[in-house]
Amino acid sequence: MRPLHPPGPEQSAEWRRRFGDEARAERPDLSVLCLLVGAQADDALTETGLDAAQIELDRLAGELPFRPGGPRSWATALAEHLGGTLGFRGTPGDYQRLQSSLLHEVLLRRRGLPILLSVVWMEVARRAGAPVYGVALPGHFVVGFGPPEQQVLVDPFDGGRVLTGTDASLMVAGATGAPLDPSMLSPADPLDVVLRILNNIRAWAAARPERSEVALWAVDLSLLLPSHPARLRYERAQLLVQRGDFLAGAVELDAYAEVVAAVDEPAADRVRRQAHAARAMLN
Repeated sequence: MRPLHPPGPEQSAEWRRRFGDEARAERPDLSVLCLLVGAQADDALTETGLDAAQIELDRLAGELPFRPGGPRSWATALAEHLGGTLGFRGTPGDYQRLQSSLLHEVLLRRRGLPILLSVVWMEVARRAGAPVYGVALPGHFVVGFGPPEQQVLVDPFDGGRVLTGTDASLMVAGATGAPLDPSMLSPADPLDVVLRILNNIRAWAAARPERSEVALWAVDLSLLLPSHPARLRYERAQLLVQRGDFLAGAVELDAYAEVVAAVDEPAADRVRRQAHAARAMLN
């Protein structure tokens, strides 16, 4: 597996600009956003590569042998095509690879995390005309077909296996210890899907302190989304300090302290002290 290298500062800034523009669009395109995430990780992903990935999604949709009518027929057709014929699915080892969170790599390797495989399912199915959407179950992202009263869930990580109600309940119970709430079966917003992907990348990088540059660009992209946790500012500041950019880290800490002060002044004071300590590292 080839190593991934991030693009240079100028190209990285251009990808971030395009990511922010797409995130603020009236109808953000999930595949575009996911590919721009990949472009931040992989300098080999050029404009031509972005186009090639979109063409591949079109090709996969065009290979579906027919247009089924009901949700279960759509689910079965996608499972047979993507999971069966083409071999898109996941393995435990995929959780250890950054490539498993990058759409262009998942299209190439036909392996990935549940949420990225779900993106492939959704984008191929959408292009083919299916009533498809993501379902963000706690701990395991899946794909839904059809309206709530006819909903069919599939697990792309398991090759598109159709899930029973018991399957979904067991997934939720295994992840949270709590029962399945009907609200968990609602369609996921594309921007929430992207934020969850970036959260996965941040978690991957957090387990590998030597890859703090990955965590930093994942945080930077998350902050470009219209809705994101305020605490990401604090995480970004910590990463900057960790990477030796003490002044920029201190500025971020001060900015976060101003946000926190509105609800928790003692916590804001603690953050301000951290900013002061970061500046002291310059002396």
